[in-house]
Parts: sequence; C-alpha cells; structure tokens
Amino acid sequence: MKKRFLRTIMAGTTALALTVGIVGCGNSGSASEEDVSENADATEEAAEEETELSGTLALAGSTSMEKLCEALSEGFMEKYPGVTVTVEYTGSSAGIESLVQGSVDIGDASRNLEDGELESGAVENIVAIDGIAVITNTENTVENLTKDQLISIYTGEITNWSELGGSDEAIVVIGREAGSGTRGAFEELLEIEDVCAYAQELDSTGAVLAKVASTPGSIGYVSLDAVDESVLSMTLDGVAATEENIVAGDYTLSRPFVMATMGEITEQNEVVQAWFEYINSEEGSEVVSGVGLILPQ
Repeated sequence: MKKRFLRTIMAGTTALALTVGIVGCGNSGSASEEDVSENADATEEAAEEETELSGTLALAGSTSMEKLCEALSEGFMEKYPGVTVTVEYTGSSAGIESLVQGSVDIGDASRNLEDGELESGAVENIVAIDGIAVITNTENTVENLTKDQLISIYTGEITNWSELGGSDEAIVVIGREAGSGTRGAFEELLEIEDVCAYAQELDSTGAVLAKVASTPGSIGYVSLDAVDESVLSMTLDGVAATEENIVAGDYTLSRPFVMATMGEITEQNEVVQAWFEYINSEEGSEVVSGVGLILPQ
C-alpha cells in the first residue's frame, strides 16, 4: 500500500512539473505578466491622483452634524493629505446662508432645505438620516410618552410630571435656539412651530445634553447619535429611538442630514466632488454608520 501511495505522489509530481514547463514556454505566461504590470501601473496612477489632489474645503452649519463632519474630515484628509478641510458649527440656517453668500463650499443642515433656500440655488444632498431622541433626567420615573403628550409638554399644556403618572415635579422644558436644524425638525415633525413654551433655549447639542443630565425634571431633544448614559432616552408611543425603528418607519422623530451645494455636485470643483465621492464610497459609508447614523436608502 505504501509503495502504491509513493508511486501516485511521484506520478502527480511529474505531471505537475510538465504542466509548469509547458505554461512557462507558452504565451499565456507572458500575457499574465503583462496583466500584472498593467494592474500595478493602474493602482499606482490611482494612488498618485489621490495624493496629488490639493486645496481647501470649507463647510459650515449644523452643530448636530459635528460628530459626522469630524469623522469624515479626518478620513478624507488622511486619504488626500494635500487637502485641508475646515468646518464651522454655526447652526443649519446660518450654514446655508454662508453657502448662498459664497463663503463656504458646503452648507450643513440637519433638516430639509426650505423653499427660499432652494430658490436661491442651494441643492439638497442628503448624506445620512438621523433620529431625534427625546431625553429626560435619569431620575425621572416617566419613560414613555405619546406623541400628543410630548406636544402638550412643549406647548405648555402639561407642566408637571404628576400629570403623566410621575412624581410631583415641574417639567423643565429645554430646547435649541432659533435657527437650529434640530429644533426646526423637531417642531416641524410635531407641527408645533412657533408655539413652544421653552424654559431655556441652548445653542448646541452638547449643551442640551449636559443641561438635561444635571437638571431634575427636565426634558429635551438631541440627535440620536449624541445620546449617552447621562440621560434617559424616552420611548414615543412605546417605540424606542433606534436605527431599526427609524428605518422601519415606526419611530416618529427622524430627519435628514444635508450637505448642500450651490448647484449640482457635478458642477463643483474637484475637491468638492472628491468629498462626495468619498462619502458615497464603502469607506465613507462605514464612517456614516460608525457615528450612529443611517445611510440614505
């Protein structure tokens, strides 16, 4: 048996040697080397193009988009070392205004563009979907609200947690400043524009998070990706603020993250076009998902 096994191995080895010899002498081996060389050249040229891209890219707008913009900027500048990306977090309306005035390349808005902004030539490019989480202090015993109850809280009709089955404690209504994309989306989705009874209006997502975390009886709203263990994320009509529920359309409060341009993306300079190509690439998609946002469908 052992001798038969050895003869089989020797025969297979001889056949393999003959095959290798034939391939080595034929044209197919030469063609393979040419293909490898061409692929290597193409890869090298692509790498050179990425390295050679240079210039600046200026963005301004939504504070809710800070985590996304910082992550994208870091990845983009690593890919294109010759490009410098700057981002100012001035609020959605201010960012679009800067875009229209020509002081930035991209205006960030955490809401859909308004008719007047579209009429000015701004183009809405949705890069991600964000959920708006309703948050309260961790000591609060009320963990779920109906949409109508949430509306009543923010319009001043319900002013004490005892009216909702909680403790006898005044509700401190926290919101964002006028011009905030988060505020605009929140009020628009609940149809309570210009009728909210805010106790305080704060100018950033982080400020709202910190205020609710440190203020018993308080309630506020922030981007889904900003929620941490310092606050309680409330359910709405029994539905939690999660990516799965937003994609399924079961969660009430969600909004787009927009990177607006003056004119179509194809009309922009090569740096701006490369920015959107990066966002739409597999690498960019991983960045969007990595900061807790949902990819546009």
